[in-house]
Amino acid sequence: MDIALIEPEIPGNTGSIGRVCVGTGCALHLVGRLGFDISERAVRRAGLDYWKDVDLHVEPDRAAWEASVAGRRLWLFSTAGTLRYDQVAYEADDVLVFGRETKGLPADLVERHRARLVYLPTTTKIRSLNLANTVTAAIYEALRQQGFPGVVTADGGPVGEAR
Repeated sequence: MDIALIEPEIPGNTGSIGRVCVGTGCALHLVGRLGFDISERAVRRAGLDYWKDVDLHVEPDRAAWEASVAGRRLWLFSTAGTLRYDQVAYEADDVLVFGRETKGLPADLVERHRARLVYLPTTTKIRSLNLANTVTAAIYEALRQQGFPGVVTADGGPVGEAR
């Protein structure tokens, strides 16, 4: 399973998401113009020393990224989504797609994938959740549905029933 960030703007979010990707075995796609430097030094604060271990794919634009994920199911996360994140049946080769922190996903991408627009429920007291928190909730739900493949417990054993 892969995570794609379309034109992310905040290095701390991307660093945190990179750490989640390392911890869950997911690849991270950074797509288009980035709002920051992606050197290890620039993202180290949020990603700690894990940035070097991120399965990172940097795509210069959406066309190149879309070609790289052609044939895979895309799930676009948006406050305008119509499918609740825990009611989607995720598959191992899916790509979870997230937009910019300030503007969300590009309108044309949303329009082309309207049937796969996903949301996380919140109260009306906030506009949206933090991007890194949203990615974390989404990927853990997707992996939970699949039995957490490749993920282990803190003691190195396989993920099983609650202890």
